[in-house]
Amino acid sequence: MNAVIDVLLDIFRQPAIIVALISLVGLAVQRKNFSDVLKGTVRTLVGFLVLAAGAGVVVAALNPFGEMFQHAFNVQGVVPNNEAIVGQVLLDYGSAAALIFFFGMIINILLAKTTRFKFIYLSGHVAFYMAAMIAVIMGVAGFDPWAVVLWGSIAQGLYMTMSPALVQPFMRKVTGSDDVAIGHTGAAGIALSGLVATLTRGKGGSKSTEDIVFPKGLGFLRDTTVIVALSMGVIYLIVSLFAGASYVETELSDGQNFIVYALMQAATFSAGVFIILAGVRVVLAEIVPAFKGISDRLVKNAKPALDVPITFTFAPNAVLIGFISSFIGGIVGMVAMIFMGTAIIVPGVVAHFMTGAASGVIGNAAGGRRGAILGSFANGLAITFLPLLLLPVLGEIGFSNSTFSDSDYGVVGLFLGWLSVGGGQVAIIIGILVSLIAVYAVSLFTRKRATPDASADAPTDATASATASR
Repeated sequence: MNAVIDVLLDIFRQPAIIVALISLVGLAVQRKNFSDVLKGTVRTLVGFLVLAAGAGVVVAALNPFGEMFQHAFNVQGVVPNNEAIVGQVLLDYGSAAALIFFFGMIINILLAKTTRFKFIYLSGHVAFYMAAMIAVIMGVAGFDPWAVVLWGSIAQGLYMTMSPALVQPFMRKVTGSDDVAIGHTGAAGIALSGLVATLTRGKGGSKSTEDIVFPKGLGFLRDTTVIVALSMGVIYLIVSLFAGASYVETELSDGQNFIVYALMQAATFSAGVFIILAGVRVVLAEIVPAFKGISDRLVKNAKPALDVPITFTFAPNAVLIGFISSFIGGIVGMVAMIFMGTAIIVPGVVAHFMTGAASGVIGNAAGGRRGAILGSFANGLAITFLPLLLLPVLGEIGFSNSTFSDSDYGVVGLFLGWLSVGGGQVAIIIGILVSLIAVYAVSLFTRKRATPDASADAPTDATASATASR
């Protein structure tokens, strides 16, 4: 029995397999022929693996940048990194985290089926990280193992259902449809970006980042791959110069000239972004039509909530602008912590790229260039100060040199942690139950107010078609 559970957990921790299975089921319930089902399933699996491979290339190029940055400016502190902190958490809370993750997915499906929030959270890796954090907080609160799993699973299911809903009003502006949602633990910061962009866009609005006009002699800058490589080349080169040739060549480049190394890392970063965009096109082209089968048969009008790179193809210029603006926000927040005398949260470059880029796309859709810059800057501040506030509620885990990086960990963690501090286990249980009731109450209220419009609710292939043509 344990072996079967282990296999199932291994499957559901792989987002590529989850998305491929969704495509398989969706095409099968539409009674597509065997050839179409097989092709759609395999293309979805491969497309997601291409996306993941691109993300891996980007992360591999960003990690040495983070090390150079810390050495260049002599910054030491807590580094937000999900993989690092989860590795520590699983030593003590691994079983609880796995069970919370598994049952949380079931609750997500039940909530999607019984409320107006029709989002199926498909980003299994970050959902598992969230389950790990919830397990820690429940454990620190003193719950028995069975209660950790019970109440943790309900909290996880609520999160997986409502997190995509938070961003969806802005996501509709990005895609021009309601077919796909964001499923990522940076959703709160991304939604904040959309809100800031909306509030600061002014009467006349602001031009889109994608409408930037380059002189004819600089026409090569219209190519996203080129502008990302050149921009990041400048950034890498500046940081490597501050870090010093001896450090880069001794600690990072294995003897390769530090300027050559910096430029190659920038080019590698651009290559990773290129791969991500290619993977996104394939996944969107396959998963949205396949998901129609799910929405028609299992959860009516269901929407897949996918990882943040799903937004990147809609505004490639905003991706770079968002990353840089978010990272600057992280630096400003770090400097403020130095003057405040608190623990120092060192900007997590990967988190700023993934959530900052998505914040740039969302901010651009809501408020143009100004929105992309200011919205992403706000996200950068959020993912700097939220991890700082989260540290005390994580118990001994909070005293390590790493912590959870994205905004949703801060929001969910502080909600549960402050309930625990204020009223112990009873307060946490009441908070979770009230949240569950609130979801159904909001769903019932909005259902009564909503004007029936089948064409607005019915999933279409518009997103996939538009993306595939880019």
